[in-house]
Amino acid sequence: MKALVVGLGGIGQRHVRNLRALLGDDVQIIAYRVRRQMHVVTPAMSADTGRNVEETYSIRAFADFHQALAEQPDIAFICNPSSLHVPVALDCIHAGCDIFIEKPLSNSLEGVQELIRSAEERKRVAMVGYQLRFHPCVRTLSEIIRSGALGNLLSVRSTIGEYLPNWHPYEDYRQMYAARADQGGGVVLSQIHEFDYLYSLFGSPKRVFAIGGHWSELDIDVEDTASILMEFEVDGRPLPVHLHQDYLQSPPSRQCEVIGDRGKVLMDLNAKKVTFYRRHDSNPQEHSFLEFERNQLFIDQAEHFLVCVNNRSRPIVDLVDGVQSLRMALAAKDSLATRRLVEFEDNPAKAGRGRL
Repeated sequence: MKALVVGLGGIGQRHVRNLRALLGDDVQIIAYRVRRQMHVVTPAMSADTGRNVEETYSIRAFADFHQALAEQPDIAFICNPSSLHVPVALDCIHAGCDIFIEKPLSNSLEGVQELIRSAEERKRVAMVGYQLRFHPCVRTLSEIIRSGALGNLLSVRSTIGEYLPNWHPYEDYRQMYAARADQGGGVVLSQIHEFDYLYSLFGSPKRVFAIGGHWSELDIDVEDTASILMEFEVDGRPLPVHLHQDYLQSPPSRQCEVIGDRGKVLMDLNAKKVTFYRRHDSNPQEHSFLEFERNQLFIDQAEHFLVCVNNRSRPIVDLVDGVQSLRMALAAKDSLATRRLVEFEDNPAKAGRGRL
């Protein structure tokens, strides 16, 4: 198998390491990269300047994208800035690749319907990188909700916050895609994983309202804070869901609390545990995953993608799912800009027409 990795930043190098771990010498890895930084980014997100990334992982790198495609890769991992995902993905599909696209699918709806159509017409496997779908905490939360043990759902509160300069200590935070409007950055899109797992749990919202903006002293040109209220409908009842995102919290926070009329459940992703509180039980039920290593998410995700490629099957997060979480995030950004409630049209087929 021949794999093309587009972009060799932190996430691109992680996929390279995991492909080597899963396939060993059975995969030939080539890469297209624009920046010529040659150091290895370690799993701890530090720069190992004493090692060359191409030599360390036996990669052939190209400075010309079409030269890389001319090598006829079987699969492509698209890890460049989100503003470039769709045109690169289209070229890869036209070249015969199955594709794995890092989240978010894009920073706009432009071209996404063409991407879905092209993948379907050419029978290409296409997956979007929402690795939290493989997290044991998220899966446990889902199991508790779907069991009905919480009763009628009353409200949901999700929060994610982490100080942006701590994300990638090896680079100037001001140059990261997350900090730059021209590359599709901003807290809403950069922390889009929460939209995806909320979508996987509750479907698409009916309405979205958001407050936020660039409220800190960070030297960036995108929003660093967003508080988003979404109205979902579950079992014929309205369900208010509040999502808070920021680039500022230290220590970082990443939790989700779901309240029902028979109890509540609290997921803490940083503490790697899920706690279920029954209404009439003084002993909460705790599910702890302290031994779980974060990189296992990416290994399980890559393995799932490879299985789908081999079996020609639909991945757990396909392009339609990727469009839905993107539309949720774009609705929040629209509300941030207009300070108005956004009615969410739940029709993935129309996503490529620029409608929310």
